[in-house]
Amino acid sequence: MLLADIFTKVVDERAPVAFRAYDGSSAGPTDAEAVLEIVRRDAVAYIATAPGDLGLARAYVSGALDVRGDLHTALHALLTYARNLPRRERLAVLGRIGPRALRRPPLPAEEAPAPWRRGLRHSKARDAAAISHHYDVSNRFYEIVLGPSMAYTCAVFPSATATLEEAQAEKFDLVCRKLALRPGDRLLDVGAGWGGMVMHAAEHHGVRAIGVTLSQRQADWAQRAIAERGLQDRAEVRFLDYRDVTEDNFDAISSIGLTEHIGARNLPSYFSFLARKLRPEGRMLNHAITRPTNREQHRAGGFIDRYVFPDGELEGVGKIVSAMHDHGLEVRHEENLREHYSLTLRDWGRNLEQGWDEAVAEVGERKARVWRLYMAASRAGFDLNRLELHQVLGVRLGKDGGSGMSLRPDWEHKELTESAVIS
Repeated sequence: MLLADIFTKVVDERAPVAFRAYDGSSAGPTDAEAVLEIVRRDAVAYIATAPGDLGLARAYVSGALDVRGDLHTALHALLTYARNLPRRERLAVLGRIGPRALRRPPLPAEEAPAPWRRGLRHSKARDAAAISHHYDVSNRFYEIVLGPSMAYTCAVFPSATATLEEAQAEKFDLVCRKLALRPGDRLLDVGAGWGGMVMHAAEHHGVRAIGVTLSQRQADWAQRAIAERGLQDRAEVRFLDYRDVTEDNFDAISSIGLTEHIGARNLPSYFSFLARKLRPEGRMLNHAITRPTNREQHRAGGFIDRYVFPDGELEGVGKIVSAMHDHGLEVRHEENLREHYSLTLRDWGRNLEQGWDEAVAEVGERKARVWRLYMAASRAGFDLNRLELHQVLGVRLGKDGGSGMSLRPDWEHKELTESAVIS
């Protein structure tokens, strides 16, 4: 059976993607913006022995499968036009490939161990290893991809023409405004990354900020950046598990991109712990990627779990809101920034392509291909509402039920010169 025949069985002919294979077969429009190419026979074996995104990822990371043209365009089209074949038909296709395809090639070295080999899920040791797998790749690599802000979370674009740096600054400032930060306030930032939030809050809002991260390389980079900006008397990033923070009575807590690593089962203890760290009427802002509904499984798929975020979990926003509201934090505001994450990933992907040679020199071609695939696939996921990004604001009430909140939200005080376009 020719490989192009298999492609046409699993992908609708309307997909604007062409297909080529080492066996000489081809399919799809001749003027397609992207071409999916099976370069080597082991690509078929990877896909046959791990159907779904994991097999495809192994083939792509190893170079046995490639995409000519824009990867995001190809993935967006394939996700849109993939046929949902019944199990019997899928097995029939595999049977026609031949027995050689059922011998799995060696796994790429970039792949994390299977979940059952990692120890107790969400123990401190396993969480530290998972964070290190993703964030301790190379600070220079992240500088290439993220740009000067070193912000590795969804930006907020104040206009359709805003730069990535402007959008990341707006994201940090929006969080500060939602938290109503004032000079002299004490802020705890959990999952602090390279320190962008603590530095912005200290520099622009006059707070004293402590950030914590499980990545030693992030903490080291952040501490150097804090010193270079002369903020060491007001800002600090520690290499520390958030569960080991001893200080309390904070005026505000920000969690930007950490919830994805917590685990659905641990959300109650997570929010309970952080609520106890707040003073009465103190606020917490939770910024996290979510599933589009509460009905989907929360654990990540094979590609993300093995190559990108080991042990990552995404819940529907309803579960996050309920966990906050039931464990010490009255929810006061929520918004979905889904389109903003697509734009953020667009710009990260552009940075990676422009700095491709340096990125490959820094981490190797296969690791760079992991990030190229991850960002393009994630962008398509946000485009198609398979992923969302929600900010949820909660407050720890005072004994008399006081919230300290104004009668109406007061953080959108900036006048925009141009409205953002969402399409």
